[in-house]
Amino acid sequence: MHFHKCMLVILFSIIVNANGQRTKDKMFSSIVGSSCFKRLNGTHETGCTSTYGGSVGVLHLINTPDDFQFVLKDPPSPPYAVVVTPQLFSREHIMPIKDSPHVSAIVLINNVKDKLTQFSQELKCPNQFSTIDAQSCDVTKPETTWNPFGTGLLHENFPFPIYYVSDDAEITKILDCFERFNKDDPVNQHQRSLCSIQINTFMSAAVNSEVCLRRTNYMNNLSATRFCDPLQGKNVFATLFPRENIPRLQRGKQSHEKFVLVTARMDTTSMFDGIGLGAMDSLISFATLISTAQFLAQLLPERIVSDKPNVLFVLFNGESYDFIGSQRFVYDVNNGHFPSKAHGTHEIGMENIAMMIDIGSLDELQKFSVYRAKEFDEANQLVNLLQKYSQQFSFNMSITDKITQNLPPTSAQSFLRQNLTFPAVVLNSNPQNRFYHSIFDDQHNIKFRYFNTSQDFTTVTDRNDNSDFPASSIQLAIRDVSTVLAASIYQMITGGPYNGDKGSNPVLIDELLYCFLISSECPLLRAAGPKNLPARPDAPPPLRYVSVQGSYTHESVAWTYRLLGFLIGQSVPIDEQNCTTLPLNWFAGFNGTGQCHYTTQNFSQAYSPAFLEKDYDWTSGNYSTWTESTWRELNARIFLKPSSTQEAKTLAIGFVVMIISFVLVFLINSKSDILFGDCVSSENTC
Repeated sequence: MHFHKCMLVILFSIIVNANGQRTKDKMFSSIVGSSCFKRLNGTHETGCTSTYGGSVGVLHLINTPDDFQFVLKDPPSPPYAVVVTPQLFSREHIMPIKDSPHVSAIVLINNVKDKLTQFSQELKCPNQFSTIDAQSCDVTKPETTWNPFGTGLLHENFPFPIYYVSDDAEITKILDCFERFNKDDPVNQHQRSLCSIQINTFMSAAVNSEVCLRRTNYMNNLSATRFCDPLQGKNVFATLFPRENIPRLQRGKQSHEKFVLVTARMDTTSMFDGIGLGAMDSLISFATLISTAQFLAQLLPERIVSDKPNVLFVLFNGESYDFIGSQRFVYDVNNGHFPSKAHGTHEIGMENIAMMIDIGSLDELQKFSVYRAKEFDEANQLVNLLQKYSQQFSFNMSITDKITQNLPPTSAQSFLRQNLTFPAVVLNSNPQNRFYHSIFDDQHNIKFRYFNTSQDFTTVTDRNDNSDFPASSIQLAIRDVSTVLAASIYQMITGGPYNGDKGSNPVLIDELLYCFLISSECPLLRAAGPKNLPARPDAPPPLRYVSVQGSYTHESVAWTYRLLGFLIGQSVPIDEQNCTTLPLNWFAGFNGTGQCHYTTQNFSQAYSPAFLEKDYDWTSGNYSTWTESTWRELNARIFLKPSSTQEAKTLAIGFVVMIISFVLVFLINSKSDILFGDCVSSENTC
């Protein structure tokens, strides 16, 4: 009997839970999207957060600038979640509602009817206070800014969530709900049920990085609670020629060893979690460095002149946030920590760097300048060589020389802040990217079309063989820059001109852009990966946001490491069983049959020195202090919110029922002897 009672209780619980879940599903409809989140630095907090239980607001669609006035003046049923399109997501329209007591959320829908002319939430002067001259970039003078299209919304602190919805089905769900319940007779909205949204994006961090980390460290003594984590990742570097392997005890600086340092940015960023490909802002320079390195490795499989410089390629991570990766690189070099002792080579000091060539934002690949802060001979030589090879190869690029304190916001700034006479140049175009650091800096922004030629991308090609790509293609434009740059570096490290007819491989560039813009299930990454790598249909491209320790975004770092090893490392006739110890690496190869490479690539830390120093002055601006807030969930759901009148009626009815219940219980209790007899225990019968 007892068993049957237990089974009945369990069955009843299942039925109640199932019905409760079905009721919940009928009440709420989830909205798939991406959220803005909080980041902090030494003095400020930026980004968005919901209230602890989720921010709720009545949906109100903004079709024109005039529609903002409805929620700003005296709306009938606040708070509202305004639904805006990218055309209206500008500083002019968003800042007035930031402090409005009538707005509880913003829903940004990718419902672009007309072509967007610009969309950048970054500052007009990115990383302004980590440069050699913060005043040289002046927002009041557009000609001096490096992102004239920026709104700065990425660096504002919003008291409510901003939720981005790009899927057409989800957008339709939101718009249909608004049309059915909210659109008609807006003045009398408070008299009826309204379509509303609840956004759960509560952020744990607050105030600034110093306060947040102090709270985290204090709480860690009691529990494992974390409120924020430093932005960090890994830089990836490789040398063109292998360096001498030495025991750790013999490690030291070799004054005769010189390097041409060639750098670019690995990362990008945007306002919304997990979205932002950075096609023009950093992927073009990333692809330029990779193709330059591969071309040089093909031209110079072995060192020709021993007393000429080696080439050190470095892709810095976290540069979007006050140059995290390059600041740490400079810090490590100055303290004798680069490369790490585990690398098994001599350390590299600043005196070992003959010259730095920093590949910045190449918005116009056929027209760019060589920027530098001071005059030095190597820069003059590089400018002359770039111009020479551009003309010799009939690429007809416009390359100018500029000496200025208003340098582009690139990694070279970290080196020049330490020493203004450091021999650094920056290859950079005039700013043309209208979607800098935004969700729309994608394949369409650089007019990329995948040609999928199925040709071998591991070799160099004839410079004049352009049959597979249109003359105006992004592939050939990057090919031209990387070929000219590689030929110039070739002459600088060999002492002789490059007179060959080869050039960088546009097929490699085609594949590289496809992998990082469309899908990581691509021939190039499959070739650079281990043999028999499982297929990953519809795999998204690797995210290149720097993020925090242990983040899934570090996949891009791992692939960059594999690419440098595969494309720069030299193939050696060693079987797979014996190709297991670094510097040997096994790759699947273009044909998938596998090949062993002698490689030089490795990692270095992209973790700000600010988090290493015990008593660091958080307001000094010496190092990047960016952290990212922790959160529990990022989601949203729409539902039908009752009118205030209906809510009042429901409350009143509930209150009346409660009073009646109390009265009935009192009456029944007072008359229990009449109603239930004189039973005093369960053993008596009434």
